Amino acid sequence: MELQKFYYDNKIVRNFIIATMFWGVVGMSVGLLLAFMFLFPNLTDGISWLSFGRLRPLHTNAVIFAFVGNAIFAGVYYSSQRLLKARMWKDWLSKLNFWGWQAIIVGAAITLPLGYTTSKEYAELEWPFDIAIAIIWVAFGANLIGTILKRRQRHLYVAIWFYLGTFVTVAVLHIVNSMEVPVGALKSYSMYAGVQDALVQWWYGHNAVAFFLTTPFLGLMYYFVPKAANRPVYSYRLSIVHFWSLIFIYIWAGPHHLLYSALPDWAQNLGVAFSIMLLAPSWGGMINGLLTLRGAWDKVRTDPVLKFMVVAITGYGMATFEGPMLSLKNVNAIAHFSDWVIAHVHVGALAWNGFLTFGMVYWMVPRLFKTKLWSTKLANAHFWIGTLGIILYALPMYVAGFQQALMWKEFNPDGRLTYSFLETLIEIIPMYWMRAIGGTMFIIGALTGVCNLIMTARAGSQVTDELAEAAALEKVTKNRTNKEGYHTWLERRPVKLTLFATVAILIGGMVQIIPSLMVDDYIPVISSVKPYTPLELEGRDIYIREGCVGCHSQMVRPFRSEVERYGEYAKAGEFVYDHPFLWGSKRTGPDLLRVGGKYSDNWHLNHFYDPQSTSEGSIMPSYKWLIQNELDKSSTETKMEAMVSLGVPYTQEEIDRAQEWMLEQGIEIEKNLYSDPDFAKTYEADKKYALDNGEEFIEMRNRELIAIIAYLQRLGTDIKVTTADGTALNINQ
Repeated sequence: MELQKFYYDNKIVRNFIIATMFWGVVGMSVGLLLAFMFLFPNLTDGISWLSFGRLRPLHTNAVIFAFVGNAIFAGVYYSSQRLLKARMWKDWLSKLNFWGWQAIIVGAAITLPLGYTTSKEYAELEWPFDIAIAIIWVAFGANLIGTILKRRQRHLYVAIWFYLGTFVTVAVLHIVNSMEVPVGALKSYSMYAGVQDALVQWWYGHNAVAFFLTTPFLGLMYYFVPKAANRPVYSYRLSIVHFWSLIFIYIWAGPHHLLYSALPDWAQNLGVAFSIMLLAPSWGGMINGLLTLRGAWDKVRTDPVLKFMVVAITGYGMATFEGPMLSLKNVNAIAHFSDWVIAHVHVGALAWNGFLTFGMVYWMVPRLFKTKLWSTKLANAHFWIGTLGIILYALPMYVAGFQQALMWKEFNPDGRLTYSFLETLIEIIPMYWMRAIGGTMFIIGALTGVCNLIMTARAGSQVTDELAEAAALEKVTKNRTNKEGYHTWLERRPVKLTLFATVAILIGGMVQIIPSLMVDDYIPVISSVKPYTPLELEGRDIYIREGCVGCHSQMVRPFRSEVERYGEYAKAGEFVYDHPFLWGSKRTGPDLLRVGGKYSDNWHLNHFYDPQSTSEGSIMPSYKWLIQNELDKSSTETKMEAMVSLGVPYTQEEIDRAQEWMLEQGIEIEKNLYSDPDFAKTYEADKKYALDNGEEFIEMRNRELIAIIAYLQRLGTDIKVTTADGTALNINQ
């Protein structure tokens, strides 16, 4: 049989590896800075674009989409060409994939610190970036599918199944979750509101973890672990069960992020049931990966590549055991909103994604440069430093999570809460110190790896177009032969396999999402809930811009401890005008759903200026720029019109008088601030100084602070409760 000669494109793989390590160091460095902000809250005092709330989404996006994303592309482009015995379909699509993805990352690195964010977890980038992501992702998928269609290898190996499943599912998730109404070049409102938005977001958020951080890495595991161990995959049949059960079950599990929330019980219970079932395929994949190393354990002791991969697979197993466990309602009641979840997430991110990436890159770079790894000892040092870093990061966060849960829920014999929220925070500060140390060690290990890889590349010679040869694909019957198993037949039918995978992931999505969007009585109506005033709407946008949702939840769960601490538990009908929802996923600070009327306007002013002056021991940074910045009211009417298009019942008269309405409410808050003699004296002195020196003076009523105070004072005040004697009272009175 005549062999055809062709060339693998190694240049695109090299480019993605460079981007992986570069953005990995950047993303980890931002994460380390955030860890130290828990210890030194005013570390970047006065610099708005370096505030915690704005840097947190930069960290998550940089690690997930820049570090892990580039690693996925590097591994897929390397392995796909060799598994399919073909160069990537179009070189220009490969280049578009690379440069387009880097441009999106750079755009994120600029816009997120500037406060341009949707606030939706793992989907914070605004609408122009959503469009760009869809285009680049389709380019990647087209390149992959085009390569499959021109392959010289008849059957598709298991890694390719996972790559195809990843492409299809991420595309569906991204498009559905990114439905939004633009109100400016970098501002939009989610098409969904409240409970519906929460369900769609966590259907996306959970499955972004599933189909961006898990399934592509499982494909990479199925390729690189056997290659590094020089052994076949332990079980072909197990890999079939692993793939189909995983992609079918995973898509149903999103609601487990919303247990005990205002989401309807049927959706919560559905998420719990499928999360428990998810344990079987997840551990099946872990077992398949680890048992592939049977007979190669002597090599594991000396080969740093296999060391990284063993810990990565073990981390995957730990995280995928813990995920279903956290989906049990009694466990979730303890862990949710606490640092336990932070530990859980980082076991997956640092061990599974981080270590598999390092192992994969250590394996690829010497082969791309036709040389040996520069220093095996240095790679082993990276492994041990990084492993210790993971342990020192995760264990203290587990302890902190348990401590928070115990203290949040503890009552005195007289029936009152034993600890204030601030006392629980102060108690876990030592755990934050240990996390910072662990994070420091992990990034030192990563920098060690970068140096080792650079020296390896310098010692070798790069072959950008690697010569290969394989026989042309012979035509065979499309029908199954008598001895051919169904799945073996399916593996040579890529279009049918892709369609089946698409159907598998769409079933769960449709069952969960369609009822929430189509059934009118999905959310009970509460007549007292009204739309935000124009000033409150602007304040809410500032709250989103500053990333307040990253530290504060707005979801009081129906537990005695939470109702006692925060007020009446949340109702689905309260959030019908919230585009987007702001329930949050972490309580570094207390819940704010019922904060309206709890503190005076002066308290909020002092709290934003110097949080430690109102709450001794607080780790909230100051937000002095809110007190100084003029409120931009130029697009308020446009925002209200966008809300009308989403079903918010603003009248045309209300839109027309928005400016006057904002001024009236702003003056009222300004008057309240004047009740503090110290404020009045300082404010009048500043005003006189500015006018005497011909400087522009912004009236307090027109500053951003006034808008965010208006929003905070509104929170939770629409809901009334009835006392034993039948008197209706505001819950915060």
